[in-house]
Amino acid sequence: MNTIQKLSIALLASISLAACVPLSENRSIVKTNDGILVSMTNMTLYTFDGDQAGSGKSTCNGDCANNWPPLLVDANATSYGDYSIITRDDGKKQFAFKGKPLYFFLMDKKADDRKGDPSPNGMWHVVRM
Repeated sequence: MNTIQKLSIALLASISLAACVPLSENRSIVKTNDGILVSMTNMTLYTFDGDQAGSGKSTCNGDCANNWPPLLVDANATSYGDYSIITRDDGKKQFAFKGKPLYFFLMDKKADDRKGDPSPNGMWHVVRM
């Protein structure tokens, strides 16, 4: 295989990846693992019933965000399809899925933990694809 063919294949692969998930600094932010939306390190992602889909806002700030850290992205992150970017009250950028901000759970210590669903108050949910 010559250099041009290798570059063409690499370009097509990167275009396909960009069409599937949001990117930040040309890196994937999320993926699906066994039907669950997770970070690239397989940490489970959650949504909060207190957030209104499409509002562009997170209602989980302060102590809430300490227990449910937001999935933050850098200024170069892009939106695509069901993924969007919201601006938090502190000015940081956070990824959202179908208009709902995405969060981790503090008690999830290792990849594929899902200790936040069901949550004690029933308001936090694993993102199922």
